[in-house]
Formats: sequence, structure tokens, C-alpha cells
Amino acid sequence: PRQPWRAVRKWQVAENGKYFGFSADETTFYMSGSHDEAGTLLAIDLASGKETTLSSDPDYDVENVFIHPTTQEIQAVGFYRDKLQWQVLEPSIAPDFAYLEKAQKGEFSIVHPPDESPILYSKNLGRRDLQDRIWIVTYETDDGPVHYYAYDRIAKISTFLFSEQPELESFKLMTMEPVSFQSRDGLTLHGYLTLPARDPTKNLPVVLLVHGGPWLRDRWGHHNIVQWLANRGYAVLQVNYRGSAGYGRKFIQASFKEWGGKMHDDLIDGVNWLIARGIADPAKVAIMGGSYGGYAALVGLTLTPDIFAAGVSAVGISNLISHYNNYPSYWSLFKPRFRARVGDPQKEEELLKSRSPLFHVDKIKAPLLIAHGVNDARVVASESEQMVAAMRQADKPVEYVVYENEGHRQWRPETKFDYFAKVEEFLARHLGGRFEPASAPAGTAAMVK
Repeated sequence: PRQPWRAVRKWQVAENGKYFGFSADETTFYMSGSHDEAGTLLAIDLASGKETTLSSDPDYDVENVFIHPTTQEIQAVGFYRDKLQWQVLEPSIAPDFAYLEKAQKGEFSIVHPPDESPILYSKNLGRRDLQDRIWIVTYETDDGPVHYYAYDRIAKISTFLFSEQPELESFKLMTMEPVSFQSRDGLTLHGYLTLPARDPTKNLPVVLLVHGGPWLRDRWGHHNIVQWLANRGYAVLQVNYRGSAGYGRKFIQASFKEWGGKMHDDLIDGVNWLIARGIADPAKVAIMGGSYGGYAALVGLTLTPDIFAAGVSAVGISNLISHYNNYPSYWSLFKPRFRARVGDPQKEEELLKSRSPLFHVDKIKAPLLIAHGVNDARVVASESEQMVAAMRQADKPVEYVVYENEGHRQWRPETKFDYFAKVEEFLARHLGGRFEPASAPAGTAAMVK
């Protein structure tokens, strides 16, 4: 008979967790969490509620799991450190993982892309046959496309199938190096540095590329925007600032009420780390990003105006209070998290104003390029419009492009082409990199205002 709903596990505001499905007999529920500071993979008995730890890491959250196609047993767990690293739980597959780690260049996976459901990929797309002899394996590299192989467990042979973007094979792409440095308050911060094909690699123009979320993270691998910027002559720095996903509960907690505060300090500490090593030209550093990254770009030019020579903000937040008030009704469940992690507009208005670029326009010294989609429901276009209006009233240098038929970030190809062409030309003017003159592609709904 059908049983009433009951709570099995609750997440606190500081926790991150993922659902990985049920055992084959549906008596056990698998999930990850960071409730005890460490990233932990749990098996929860649905009858008793008893939690059994299958794996844990003191510094990193669970990224992926490897699930048997018929028993639904979790056989391995992946922790994303600088790169994805696997911990084998089932001894029978240890020789297979040892073989795959050395068989080809790159980071291997037999599960699913990080942003997709492990259940969908494990059960429905069949990357392992039901006899568990053939595995479909991907290898990701930083300087080329993802390669797919069929691995025969008995023969211990991996056969190349195809690559995702074969045209990339003929290009010289740059490598992405994991880096780490200390924040000014003692946190170890991780990120990635990609250098252009220049010799010497000193005193370079730099783009600080800030990921969105902010509770996401940058990862190692082929990144089309990074490769494009490096090709144009820029060093590209990506920082997993405090609050980025994957680094445990304390790292998330360190970001609470720190939008535009210590989260931004982490980015500046990364720039200063590059300057101290002679890699960055301190007079030619730009900050660029979308969504939270767009907000960070606006913060960079308003709250740290002496650091940056230019900024690029796509679908960025200019006023944390108006952003909160413009949440669509179906986002109401996110408001408690905003109040806990960012600030309460009713109780902490002054804090949020102090971290909102709109109220610091007078401090801007460097030029800014702003882009937004009119149909954006997540960060409404008025966030950019009010920033542009305030900058123009204060006679600050700003360029604004609006895309009538676009939303938050899943833009059409012609929109992306137009946007990146504008960014390329803008950065060339202010940092001195290369750019290729381009006309607006057919079908774009761009309006420069």
C-alpha cells in the first residue's frame, strides 16, 4: 500500500548535496552531503533512517559516482580536486580503473557530464552494457576535444570511437594549469591559469574570468572561452573563490554575506598573485563574467577601480536589493537561501547597498561593456539598464548591447558570435590583444544602446 510522505534527510543552508538514486531493492537511498564538514557519500536505510558512510574526503565534496548497471551498487566515487580523481569502492573494478588512468591522455570518466543526472546516464543511455563487459569511456583534455572510447574489460583494450569536435584536432590549443595561492585571510584558493602562445610569458595582459553561480566552480579541461581569449593574446585566470562548489562546508560558509566582500577579495588576491610572479602587466588586467561573474565585473570596476583597465559584464546584478525583489514567483523558495547567504534586504539594507555596484558608480575609472538579454527572468534586464543610466549620468565610459530575443545565458549561436565579436574588439582597445573585425551575423537581435 502507498505510504505517506516522510522526511528522510534535510539539508542545512550551508550544505551541498546530490541525489544518486536507490539500491536495486529500493531499500537504500544514496546521496552526498557536507553535513559533517567533510564531503561524504552516504547510504541511507529507508526503514530505519540509519546512515552509513561509503566514502568521504576532508576537503572536497563528492562530484560523481560509478553505478553498476543492474545491481545499482555504487562501485566508485569521484572527488573533484584540481581534476577529477576516483576512489574505487568495489575491488573487482580496481584493475579496470588502473588501466583506464594510463590508457589515454586526459581525465577519464564513465559516468555523466557534471551538470547532468547520474541516474539518467547510468540507467537510460547505457554507457555500460548489461553484461558489464563494455564501458563507454570519455577522455577530456585541456588542449583538445573530448574523445570517446569503447573499453573491453576482458580484452583490456580501448577502441577509439569519435571526438566531440573533430575540427579542433588541427589547432594548436593552450594548456590549462591548476594553480593555488593563499587569500589575505589564510584560505587556500584554487584555480586555473591559461597562458597565450607568447615568449616570454611575462608582463602579459590578463583577463580575470569569473564563473557564475556563484555556487558553481571552474573545472580543468577544454574551455572554449578560455581558448579564445588565449588565442587573442591574453593570460586567463580563473579563481574558485570562497563559495565555489566542491570544496566542503566551511568553504561555502566562508562566503556567507560576502558578495562583493571577501569573495571579491579572493579575486583580487589572485590578480596580485599573478602580478607578484611577473606574469601579469598590472596596467592591463580586465575582469569579465556572466551572471554572478557579471556582478563581479561590476564590483571590480566600482569597489576596486585601481585594479582593472576594463570590465565586461553579461547579465550581471547591479543592485542586490532590486535583484531580490525581482525574483519571479516560482523562485520564492530561493529567497530564504538568499537572505541567509547574501543578506536580508529588510534587515541588512546597508550591507547590501555597500556591496551593490549601482551605489558606487562615482568610483569607476575604467571602461565597461555591458550585455543583457531582454527576456532574462533570472537577472532582469533592468539590472543592467539602471547601471548604464547611472554611469551615463555620471559621465562614466560604458557600452551597452541588448539582445531582444535572449534570456539569461543559453543564447543562440548568432547571438554568441555577435557578443564575443564585440567583447574581442573591446578588449583589444583597452588591453591591446588581437581582434578580428566582424559584422553582425544574420539573425542577431543585437541593439547597441
